[in-house]
Amino acid sequence: MIKRAMFCFSLLAFAGVAAAQAPVTSTDAKWVEGKNYFRVEPQQPTSVATGKIEVMEVFSYACPVCYRFLPYADKISKSLPPDAQMVYLPVSFNPAEDFPVFQRAFYAAQALGVEAKAHEAMFKAIHGPGGELATYDARTGRMKNPLPGIKDIAQFYAQYGVKPEVFVATANSFAVNMKMKRADAEVQALGVTGTPTMVVDGKWRYDMTSAGGPQQVVELTDYLINLERQAKKQ
Repeated sequence: MIKRAMFCFSLLAFAGVAAAQAPVTSTDAKWVEGKNYFRVEPQQPTSVATGKIEVMEVFSYACPVCYRFLPYADKISKSLPPDAQMVYLPVSFNPAEDFPVFQRAFYAAQALGVEAKAHEAMFKAIHGPGGELATYDARTGRMKNPLPGIKDIAQFYAQYGVKPEVFVATANSFAVNMKMKRADAEVQALGVTGTPTMVVDGKWRYDMTSAGGPQQVVELTDYLINLERQAKKQ
């Protein structure tokens, strides 16, 4: 549990900020740079089309707080204006909880065209009742040994039409290895130390603690999109 607290914003913190922070009408005066959101220096390049505003969730499938944040991330994604686009950056910085394996799985699924359709289901397979890819034993609360491996995850993606042997080969490919290295470098450049973290346009970083709660993350995302839209016009 100590290592979980280091790399995932704690479930208690999630519940606390969600309960303590009542929804507030967003105004420019509400959000303060250096308190609610932080400038990434230098600003990092984005992966979306020119003119688009990138909205990134930095996450891990194995992170329980990312699972709790899923409805809010989904709300952000579905409410984005036409000039913004949601992307996801998986982290690997918590090997004790299988983060690197799920990072590898994300990029394999992306390469095979099934990442988007399986995104929510993957979270449920790890954290939902009876999840076949659970990293914790529901009875004891302890880490499973062994943890799910790439072959186990390949069986999960078989329901999306991907042959397990193809998934494993893709997951271990040079292309996926390179994407993982680039992702680790990007996480470091963005200054991300916990999950979930949001980044707008490679420029602004924030999370549930800085925003004041999961719903406030939704509001702050909208504010920062508008801020970047104005900056692009100048």
